[in-house]
Amino acid sequence: MGVKEFMQRRSLKARDDKRTRAAELTLRESLYPICLVTILFFLWGFSYGLLDTLNKHFQNTLDITKSRSSGLQAAYFGAYPLAALGHANWILRHFGYRATFIWGLCLYGVGALVAIPCILAKSFAGFCMAIFIIGNGLGSLETAANPYITVCGPPRYSEIRINISQAFNGIGTVVAPVLGSYVFFAFDDAKALQNVQWVYLAIAVFVFVLAIVFYLSVIPEITDADMAFQATETHANADDKPFWKQYRLFHAAFAQFCYTGAQIAIASYFINYVRDTQPGADDALASQLLAGAQGGFAAGRFFGVLVMRYVRPRKVFLAFLTLCVVFVAPSITQRGWTGMSMLYVTLFFESICFPTIVALGMRGLGRHTKRGSGWIVAGVMGGAAVPPLTGVAADARNTAFAMVVPLCFFVAASSYALAVNFVPAYRDASDAFSTTEIGLTPRHADEETGDNVMSSEDKAALAEIEK
Repeated sequence: MGVKEFMQRRSLKARDDKRTRAAELTLRESLYPICLVTILFFLWGFSYGLLDTLNKHFQNTLDITKSRSSGLQAAYFGAYPLAALGHANWILRHFGYRATFIWGLCLYGVGALVAIPCILAKSFAGFCMAIFIIGNGLGSLETAANPYITVCGPPRYSEIRINISQAFNGIGTVVAPVLGSYVFFAFDDAKALQNVQWVYLAIAVFVFVLAIVFYLSVIPEITDADMAFQATETHANADDKPFWKQYRLFHAAFAQFCYTGAQIAIASYFINYVRDTQPGADDALASQLLAGAQGGFAAGRFFGVLVMRYVRPRKVFLAFLTLCVVFVAPSITQRGWTGMSMLYVTLFFESICFPTIVALGMRGLGRHTKRGSGWIVAGVMGGAAVPPLTGVAADARNTAFAMVVPLCFFVAASSYALAVNFVPAYRDASDAFSTTEIGLTPRHADEETGDNVMSSEDKAALAEIEK
């Protein structure tokens, strides 16, 4: 293979008006790209879990209040809409998924490198700036990775696929607090800060290497034409409306804002909650308990995937989100092991909510899929808005009382879970994808050449799209 052919095969530019076979990939064909992209889910799970641990660490080392320490979450999640609705979404729509993956990884690596001198200088503002750059990188990755996993493979199993991939996100959130308990809280402040810098250097090296792997890999690009074909074949046909009339999408984005804000608020102040309600618990123990809670979160995703194999995902989503409301409420008034166990159970049922909102919200968007995914991912900005409110409530009263804030946002997010189960316009689009046969069997091959060919129905659909 010559250099010119090598570069052409790895071009980062994909035509959105050209239909490929990507909309009809079978499970076997989609396995490699899904495994590669799933690595990204672990990365931002680790980064997010590290952030929750650093939240408490900076309260100790820099003597800042709980509400001010939430500046880390504000910087991290505040970057998401800038990426999801701005630069990352532009790259996704004009170049493609692979280009967006590489862009996000490079931003992540740059942010990790910027964090090192800020840590050494003990500059909280500087570290927040580094976290903002990392947030832009991770926001770029989420803008591309969530819709890619959702649409790469048989549409019937999109919720199952994204929940399996997101389960590795949960594993990352377990590893980070465990690391924090041994690397940050087990040493004096000077040694702990030195250890933090080595962690971020390792992250930078890893993500730059991963960016090279994505450049060298040839993974299927899923175009707007592919998604329009899927919408037509499943009879969801939501993409025949202008983008600004996709009210189901915007409701999903609102639910994502509320749910993510509540999830981040609980995780951000979990260590504070344990310290306030558990006599004798130190930061290292609280960090290990957070790792256990995040382990329950990861286990919940695997359990949710198993249930979704037999029950419609929209019903599982409604049940899990309702149970989040039921179990977080007692943590406001209960103390000791009882209150903490309520948060453990809440994290278990939080597990499938984020990825399922993404999958359900993108149902039937067709040619609007890439643009719409940016809005749903931008909803992650709730993680920048709700933790500061929780921190203010914690400073004013106590951390247990502050759990009333995520409770209110869980209730608001439930409006979407109810709509997707009981409002026909929502429910029918969701169910149309749950019964489609696309991708379950490979297209037939030409007997003489062995090449995959389109059926007459496929050709007619393609001709309609190209008009």
